[in-house]
Amino acid sequence: MMNFSKTFPYLVSGILLSLSLFSVGQPPRGPLVISPQVHPDKKVTFRYLSSFAKDVKLSAQFLKSPVAMTKDTNGIWSVTVGPVKPDIYPYSFQVDGITVMDPANVEFFPNERFKASLVDIPGFTPLIHAMRDVPHGAITYEYYPSVEGSTGSVVVYTPPGYDKDNAKKYPVFYLISGTTDTEETFYKVGRINFILDNLIAEGKAVPMIVVMPYGNPMARIAEQTGKAKPGDIMMRDGEDAINRAKLFENDLITKLVPYVEKNYRAISQNEKRAIGGFSRGGGQTLRTAFGNMDKFSWICCYSAYLSTPEMEGSFKSLLENPVRTNNDLKLLWVSVGVEDFLYPQTAEFLNYLRSKSIGYKSMITDGGHTWMNVKTFLAETVQLLFK
Repeated sequence: MMNFSKTFPYLVSGILLSLSLFSVGQPPRGPLVISPQVHPDKKVTFRYLSSFAKDVKLSAQFLKSPVAMTKDTNGIWSVTVGPVKPDIYPYSFQVDGITVMDPANVEFFPNERFKASLVDIPGFTPLIHAMRDVPHGAITYEYYPSVEGSTGSVVVYTPPGYDKDNAKKYPVFYLISGTTDTEETFYKVGRINFILDNLIAEGKAVPMIVVMPYGNPMARIAEQTGKAKPGDIMMRDGEDAINRAKLFENDLITKLVPYVEKNYRAISQNEKRAIGGFSRGGGQTLRTAFGNMDKFSWICCYSAYLSTPEMEGSFKSLLENPVRTNNDLKLLWVSVGVEDFLYPQTAEFLNYLRSKSIGYKSMITDGGHTWMNVKTFLAETVQLLFK
């Protein structure tokens, strides 16, 4: 039997020696950096640690231009800005001319390219996208068999109570994010889950499943076959954009919708399917819905449009019988901000629809091509769906 009283001093000495050796092998730690820090008055302090940088600026979507940060004796650069209007904003640091994320912040903007950091500035009263004390739905990450033998990725929201009644079925909202965004963006930046949780709890929205696919299947196919990722679309209404939208439409209609309706308790009727999207996703929404009127009765287009030549060339049947089109559609929604770079084309699209007697609802807001506006559009449209 071991004599613990004799061995204990040696055990302690060994542990202390091991800890000292471990600490020697670790790189030195700098001072703790808290960033971003949102103050009660909605001012926000941003910090960045670098003893070697010569110039650091804060760039944020709530700023008109980057602002300079100052360095203290610990090598921490900081700046306090605001008060800032409560919302969720992307931001980054410009360090000696190089754009970087905030290394002290784990929240970031899902994107195919540079991933900006996110700051969530809460309202004095909870905003519609804030997490509240209400029943919450669930978020699931899924893979499904996609076009050309590829594997697709999708994020799915199921409403509160989905797992409690295995007999109940739900309508489905297919929601497509914009250029360079990913399948996570409507969840992590658009906060569709909290928006619906809150509105369902208030009795303002119908419980629904939300399906958020990746909107760039051509890039996914290239990645999975070892090819170079295709370049950006140069013209939103050009041949390349239309061809890529057709590939996405094929993926959604022939692969994703059947997968969802097989694996989730989804109602398989066009009156119980909605489709919506932002920017490129808005164009994909219009093309997919107009080309498959038997599949969708609810259309939500955020900051996007279709040109007159495309409407008259590809969707002439919708225009020739506006009474039938209006009867088939429960909702055609188009929204945009007046500072959005797509505002002129979107306004032209709305005027064209009116000239052809196609009914729609619209929402014109302040602001530009931003996810702050998208959350506003989302909160309005989900209250209309499936009613």
